[in-house]
Amino acid sequence: MKNAVVSITSLIAALCLTIGLAQASIPLIQASDGDMPTLAPMLEQATPAVVNISVQGSREVRQRMPDAFRHFFGPRAPGELREERPFRGLGSGVIIDAEQGYIVTNAHVIRDASDIVINLQDGRTYKAEKLGEDPESDIALLKIEADNLVALPLANSDGLRVGDFAIAIGNPFGLGQTVTSGIVSALGRGNLGMEGYEDFIQTDAAINSGNSGGALVNLRGELIGINTAILGPHGGNVGIGFAIPSNMMKSLIDQMIEFGEIRRGSLGIRGIDVSSELTEAMNLPVSQGAFVNEVLPNSAAETAGLRSGDVIVGMNGNRIINFRELRAKIATLGAGRNVSLAVLRDGKTLDIEVTLGRAEQTQIAANVIHPMLEGATLLNDQTHDGKAGVLVSELERGAPAARLGLEKDDVIIGVNRQRTHNLAELRKALQDQRGVIALNIQRGQQTLYVLIR
Repeated sequence: MKNAVVSITSLIAALCLTIGLAQASIPLIQASDGDMPTLAPMLEQATPAVVNISVQGSREVRQRMPDAFRHFFGPRAPGELREERPFRGLGSGVIIDAEQGYIVTNAHVIRDASDIVINLQDGRTYKAEKLGEDPESDIALLKIEADNLVALPLANSDGLRVGDFAIAIGNPFGLGQTVTSGIVSALGRGNLGMEGYEDFIQTDAAINSGNSGGALVNLRGELIGINTAILGPHGGNVGIGFAIPSNMMKSLIDQMIEFGEIRRGSLGIRGIDVSSELTEAMNLPVSQGAFVNEVLPNSAAETAGLRSGDVIVGMNGNRIINFRELRAKIATLGAGRNVSLAVLRDGKTLDIEVTLGRAEQTQIAANVIHPMLEGATLLNDQTHDGKAGVLVSELERGAPAARLGLEKDDVIIGVNRQRTHNLAELRKALQDQRGVIALNIQRGQQTLYVLIR
């Protein structure tokens, strides 16, 4: 039996050498005493970049009005009762920029949180500032002011293959930092109904409640994904977990940092998945890809020369499996980005360069900008009476923003006499202010101030 163990150990070591791990600058699978392979050296460098997140806040809970009350109040009785209830939650996050203190997590981890606390592996604790979030892709960006942080390097998630090793690091069930291992089980998973834009990495590395926002890394200790969801009957691990690819995450975070919002890319086509039925009906030489039903007028696709009947089979050198995957990648890349599409037309493959347009204006919840603006939905407005500003597109009755005096269709054009033209400028202006804040509002033909105390 001892000889068998030694033989297996030798085989693993040989395989590691074959796939080039021994050539890395830091040994990733090292032999400890007794010639047993270990991931400990890699994890010792990677785990300090994964943090535990504690949140608290309050959420509106809605309950159906009891029949007895409805009978008493008659037809004027409200259909439901609304109540604010406090909550606490736990999750995980990943430091992606040590100098700036940027931490990525899931949007659902910090949703409605008024207090976000980051716990580092070395025991230090910091309050975090929320810089942005995108519920449609479940990504959020936090920032802490701290020295001597460790960040995870990013891998090119487009280069992943099914069967690659994957290590999940997070804070399951609030137990503290935990490491589990597995492989990449599938790529491009979608149609799960979890997020608006789904292009998940599937893994069998154990992911449980509390792992959300944590890291999925390769054997080099590079970030390949942000753990986000599991399939399980009671919230427990059954070997099917999902992570947002690192490339998708980086595109979204870059937009949050540069613009203060997500500027979704738009190709300007309508289409469907290539299926076996479509392949037979159209006599296509492929069984996967995104079939273009229609090219919208004045779109990026029309400008680039795409046509109805084209089949998009690749983007930026990577294969496109279906239309949903193409939609997710285009939307998260961002407006203005250049992409190279591999297009099948009349039996020939063409390379078509496209500069992405911008999808319809992205709205964000105003509490991302400032907690006292909760209940308002904001978007960049460039046409209101010729003045660029931030439009209050929606406003919940009785919410903090409404109690301040904001109204629907107000345009915020300044903070304390400092002109602001967009969400990014508004966010920065509010971050720099202390004490009373005066929002300069354009309301119809009127200009007025709303005070945040």
